[in-house]
Amino acid sequence: MRLPIASLMAVAGFTAAVGHQSGPVAERNPVPVPLSSAAEVARDISPEDLTGVVRMYCQVCHNDALLTGNLTLAAFHVEDAPESAETAEKMIRKLRAGMMPPPGMPRPAGDTLVMLVETLEQLIDDAATGNPMPGNRSFQRLNRAEYAASIRDLLDLEIDGGDYLPLDTKSANFDNIADVQMLSPTNLDAYLRAADEISRLAVGIPDAPSNSVTYTNSGYASQWDRVPGAPRGTRGGGSVVHNFPADGDYTFQLWFEHTTTGEITGGVTPGEQIEISIDGEPLALLEVDRWMHVADPNGMSFTTEPFHVTAGPHRVSAVFLRQTDGPVEDILSPHDWSLSDRKIGSGSGYGITVLAHLKDLVILGPDNPTGISDTPSRRAIFSCVPSSAAYARPCAREIVERLGSKAFRRPLESSEVESLMAFYDLKADDGFEDGVRTALQAILASPDFVFRVEETPVGARAGDLYPISDLDLASRLSYFLWGTLPDETLVDLADRGELSDPATLRAQLERMLADPRAEALGSRFAAQWLRLEDLEKVNPDRLLFP
Repeated sequence: MRLPIASLMAVAGFTAAVGHQSGPVAERNPVPVPLSSAAEVARDISPEDLTGVVRMYCQVCHNDALLTGNLTLAAFHVEDAPESAETAEKMIRKLRAGMMPPPGMPRPAGDTLVMLVETLEQLIDDAATGNPMPGNRSFQRLNRAEYAASIRDLLDLEIDGGDYLPLDTKSANFDNIADVQMLSPTNLDAYLRAADEISRLAVGIPDAPSNSVTYTNSGYASQWDRVPGAPRGTRGGGSVVHNFPADGDYTFQLWFEHTTTGEITGGVTPGEQIEISIDGEPLALLEVDRWMHVADPNGMSFTTEPFHVTAGPHRVSAVFLRQTDGPVEDILSPHDWSLSDRKIGSGSGYGITVLAHLKDLVILGPDNPTGISDTPSRRAIFSCVPSSAAYARPCAREIVERLGSKAFRRPLESSEVESLMAFYDLKADDGFEDGVRTALQAILASPDFVFRVEETPVGARAGDLYPISDLDLASRLSYFLWGTLPDETLVDLADRGELSDPATLRAQLERMLADPRAEALGSRFAAQWLRLEDLEKVNPDRLLFP
């Protein structure tokens, strides 16, 4: 039975993978050729006879003299197809598509071409299965996207990997190619700093110092449309999910785009208002001063009064109220222009209705921190709470072992748990949560989390072929299909040595592909393969390129 194409992709990359090498080649699922049914083929045609077919019908054009299509078949023998696999694969593609021989050229009788293409496929597949060459695979570190997704699944905390890690090195526009993932002091420092900051953010900081975080709105963002996550009845502005480190008072500062002469961008009509809300609940409704100028004491900005906000992730929106909604008789559609059209943004109009543009949303605080409320990340971390001092270390050990096993993508040895508990002991005198946070920082900074290093069998040498362990197979599957940590089901099956069983593997592939996390395979692979992310960088001036 043939696997569905999505399952086939996964099996081809990961199934009986071998050490730093993959496993057997999956069976080809060919597209039917536009010829007669293969059932009518005379099955006694030998590869040597098919070589004669190539000489008679193909070599007429594909020879050393003509080199049609930059291809010669003068020395090609069907029986030796595995030794010329690249040429044979090219022939298979052309024959399957019905492109060869071309129209008007002689063709062999009956289903001879079907037999030729099936023989080539069978010979190549048999050779690949009998002598798998999956290539070498060095250790692999988590890239930005994988790191952020792993933190999300481990701690229920949304982060932007770009806030902590340097740009990933790409090969053919893909950012998860192990051979080009350089390891530099900058990378190491970034992972260590990220472990420190993320562990504090996840646990919370009761006495968090006042700080400022700036979210810059793209100059190409539409100010006519409602931005994703913003309340209904609004337009433009910005909406972000911000992790507040502690309960306390926070203020919000808004900065607007301005023209080269210092006035606010766009013709602000009287009564223009901008609303600030937390999780959809309005906090402030502010009038936009149409006469504000960069020379004013506060510049092109204004700041709200303090508001009490609890710790954890909250959606903050600073958006304009939609005053009117109807047809606009402009040269360009209101949705098409942006600040890349500099003449439009200057306020002179040029036949365009221009709106004010929010440039920056700055969140300042906390002032007067009052502690830490319950947050999703704290619920993900603190699976137990010590009822007494005597229970503190056993509870911490339970937390550390659970988080460590999930982060390292395998069960922990007792010695590994004790090594992590040593970090808990360093800060236990400062409080139970400080000790757990320090152990969590050690987990996030560990090479076992940052790097996907696979187990090498004892005695294996470079270039040897060997089956990878089930636990390594679980990680390969998970990061290929989901781009994140393997879940408990995968790890349990792998720990019992059952994941590599073909029936179990197929069932898990189907389960994983049905999971919403499998969207990462299609979205990231397609976006990088087709360079779709580059489309956001192309913003032509609509007046010059209508």
